[in-house]
Amino acid sequence: MNKVNKEMVNDKMVNIKYVGCDDAELDLFESQYELPEGMCYNSYVVLGENKVAVMDAMDARCCEEWLKKVEEALAGRKPEYLVCQHMEPDHSGSMGAFLAKYPDVTVVCSKQATVMAVQFGIEAKNVQVVAEGQSIDLGGLTLQFIAAPMIHWPEVIMTYCPEERVLFSADGFGKFGVYHADEDDWACEARRYYFNIVGKYGMQVANVLKKLADKPVATIAPLHGPMLEGEKKDEALRLYTIWSAYGVETEGVLVAYASIHGNTRRAAEQLAEILKTKNAGKVAITDLSRDDMAEAIEDAFRMNRLVLCCATYEGDIFPPMHMFLHKLRLKGYQNRRVALVENGSWAPQAVRVMREMLSGCKNVEIVEPTVTIRGSLKPAQKAELEALADALLA
Repeated sequence: MNKVNKEMVNDKMVNIKYVGCDDAELDLFESQYELPEGMCYNSYVVLGENKVAVMDAMDARCCEEWLKKVEEALAGRKPEYLVCQHMEPDHSGSMGAFLAKYPDVTVVCSKQATVMAVQFGIEAKNVQVVAEGQSIDLGGLTLQFIAAPMIHWPEVIMTYCPEERVLFSADGFGKFGVYHADEDDWACEARRYYFNIVGKYGMQVANVLKKLADKPVATIAPLHGPMLEGEKKDEALRLYTIWSAYGVETEGVLVAYASIHGNTRRAAEQLAEILKTKNAGKVAITDLSRDDMAEAIEDAFRMNRLVLCCATYEGDIFPPMHMFLHKLRLKGYQNRRVALVENGSWAPQAVRVMREMLSGCKNVEIVEPTVTIRGSLKPAQKAELEALADALLA
């Protein structure tokens, strides 16, 4: 994986080398997001004619491997700069070891990052604070800094190299998985990553996209996932424009259910089949008790309609649904139509609670009528599900 991207090398012997690392054994990102194909942490060595900059450090789990790759990429040179675009531990965890090996290096970061460095116990002898529009000349290559606060931490900066038309995008345009995972379908895990990691900050993402509008970008070099070029880069920019505006990527309906004994599940499955007959677009169904919650969040943002089917539980809602709605609110769910189905044998309360939890979401319309099941769905209630589907699709 210690490779040179051929499009990042010019005839002046100035190049950019990839020195990232895969962590195929990691099972949970941020201790909550499932990683069926591990995770990669990206770092880059920018070899100017006069000076060298290393773009971001590494998770501590990969520290030894990363330091070795950096040393090989340097080929006897010493780095003048370590650019810290993002201080989260999966990128700053190996900074201490790097600074011990290269004590004279200057750490380049935002002002907010200097505060966070102290919080994480990172001590640098030399620090250069940079802000929007400032740059560093490496000789033949320039690093121009772009303020990108809240993507997805307040200290984040991105970096643009105009000579090579490379955007070092911090956590933006990242994805789950090792570097070469899902090579033919970047969007699958990038979407799950975006809405669960960055999604709350759509306005901030849109602001950065505006800053990039006048910069010709040939390559996006994120901190997670592959470098993006050509059609993949164009598709990533298109999707980020939709996602940051909380727009609709796919016309369709997500049916999300939380069922205790299976009766609510059966009602949800029947409603999903009804929706398919009514040309609802893509219809997906998810069991909130068993399926990946992060994927359910992803699908809720991806499509323009949502159905929530939930059992009443101790005067409230079944906990998997509570967690789902809690996460939707955390991630800024908005601009969608939602239908509600509840189940309760003696005192149905799920519609009331779900309605209250959704009240904090911007521009979410709860369609009427809602449907109440008592114990199990009765044959005569198929008409109620039909009416609910019609109201949702109206």
